[in-house]
Amino acid sequence: MNDCVFCRIVAGTAPATKVYEDDAVCAFLDIRPITRGHTLIVPKRHATELDDLDPDTGADLFRTGHRLARALRRGGLASDGANLVLNDGTAAFQTVGHVHLHVVPRRHGDKLRFAKGFLLRRPHEPQSTAAAIRAGLTALDSANPPARDVEGVQE
Repeated sequence: MNDCVFCRIVAGTAPATKVYEDDAVCAFLDIRPITRGHTLIVPKRHATELDDLDPDTGADLFRTGHRLARALRRGGLASDGANLVLNDGTAAFQTVGHVHLHVVPRRHGDKLRFAKGFLLRRPHEPQSTAAAIRAGLTALDSANPPARDVEGVQE
């Protein structure tokens, strides 16, 4: 979809600070983050709303959200938790017509900062933030290496 900004980000024709990508999904920093490290995960194949999303791709989306939320605890951002939010349709405040999962890092006692961030939505050092998230992913992968079958081949 040429008119979809998220499709253009996936294709590499629109700017974004990507933190993770595989065959099914792409994750990048929100340009209007609520908190530092606020990341969006999108399916690479366009789906406007959940009705358009293949269930297996939806599982990939949430699996990646789970992994990123865990990585946020291990990287330089050292979050204490995360909100995973998916707004489905304009009635649910979906503002971009491409399914996307928000992963919003949270810290204990951040209610006022979170509320302020929700109102202001300003970028927070995108390059160092992305590096911190990638470091968390690396730490997560180091702690949990991929399973190997009997012959030593990764599954």
